[in-house]
Amino acid sequence: MSDELRPLPELVSFIELAPEPHILFDRDYRVIAANKAYRAQYGGGRSVVGRTCYDVSHHYSVPCDRAGEACPLARSLESEQRERVLHLHQTPRGEEYVNIELTPVRNGSGDIAWFIEKMEPLKVARGVSERSGLIGRAPAFQRMLELVARVAPSDASVLLQGESGSGKELVAQAVHDASRRADRPFVAVDCSGLQDTLFESELFGHEKGAFTGAIARKAGLVEAASGGTLFLDELGDIPLTMQVKLLRLLETGTYRRVGSTELMRADVRLVSATHRPLKQMIAEGRFRQDLYYRLNAFPIVVPPLRERREDLPLLVESLLARVAPGRRLTVAPAAMRALQAYAFPGNVRELRNVLERASLLCDGEEIGTQHLDEEICIGCAGAARRDATDGLPADGEGAVDLEEAQRQMLARVVRNHTGSRHELARKLGISERTLYRRLRALGIAQD
Repeated sequence: MSDELRPLPELVSFIELAPEPHILFDRDYRVIAANKAYRAQYGGGRSVVGRTCYDVSHHYSVPCDRAGEACPLARSLESEQRERVLHLHQTPRGEEYVNIELTPVRNGSGDIAWFIEKMEPLKVARGVSERSGLIGRAPAFQRMLELVARVAPSDASVLLQGESGSGKELVAQAVHDASRRADRPFVAVDCSGLQDTLFESELFGHEKGAFTGAIARKAGLVEAASGGTLFLDELGDIPLTMQVKLLRLLETGTYRRVGSTELMRADVRLVSATHRPLKQMIAEGRFRQDLYYRLNAFPIVVPPLRERREDLPLLVESLLARVAPGRRLTVAPAAMRALQAYAFPGNVRELRNVLERASLLCDGEEIGTQHLDEEICIGCAGAARRDATDGLPADGEGAVDLEEAQRQMLARVVRNHTGSRHELARKLGISERTLYRRLRALGIAQD
């Protein structure tokens, strides 16, 4: 290596003294130096000098941008400035999400010659099955997680929007756990179904005698969350009269207990969530526009389960460990295909309920299609039929009349359904037109 291309000893010394994992590498992705923290966390205690960063971190044979991931080096060469990305790294402990901050370093000629990369593990999520926390590898999940990693260190208000059951409270907890307030309280408030006076009392507290039944002073949830994070779940259900007082809290950082004139100061980070269309509610006069813009400083969309189907095996493994602790339950391939074909309108919450029911029905160690709900098995029969059409075996069940099995299962679901055809189609995760075609093709009465 020529003196022109040789990094200054000060650079090597800088990363060696840094407490976080750091590496120094060149434009060819070759690691020139790695500090002790990096070697301990990502190198298994061994030297990584001379290897490429993508080989060490991902076990790839090509750079990240040629393997379907964002490459901070490529981005930095284009922008000529510092870049940040979230990656899923291979570590001695398995796959882990890592926040990467890459800084370009210029040589004496002013050209970018080296890069310093700092890595911080994002401990609130994993790419492998876990009993708690966020789990996933799907692109939609990773996009959401990158936003969580970006906003967590700040005190910005976060608005989580997503369908019911998609895991918004888990995401809110992750924002808290990855923040500087992680050692302080995380307090969740369910805003649905609370009347005006009760909501105000729950949120701000009350004085003795403030209203009938107030026999003693009570601290509110804002006070309980002091120094930490206050999570407002189902934000769209907050009454209009209370929206004004919540706006005042956000604008001034102060509030009063019910029945008190004393002004109290709040020290909370606010995270809120809703599945309701807030912009439509604003147009209809049911939600304050000024409050929306205060809460929506950093919006994050929590993806539904149907947009991250590749995460289903991970979620199934994790949820089975929670709903059936002590049992080593697995899911048969046919049953897994049925789960992956189903739309899950209730998202992860519905998946958990399905698995809990299946685990109670299953006496052995493998959950099969016979343990799943009938509407899920319709998708299973359809998948098996497609396999047969493609000339593939369907778990050794090639002798079964798949069309008749599908017809019988769909007929049972239709018989047991008491609502409209639109509701049945939504329950099955298909369009109403598709349902109509299936009923007609299988010769099932549609009344």
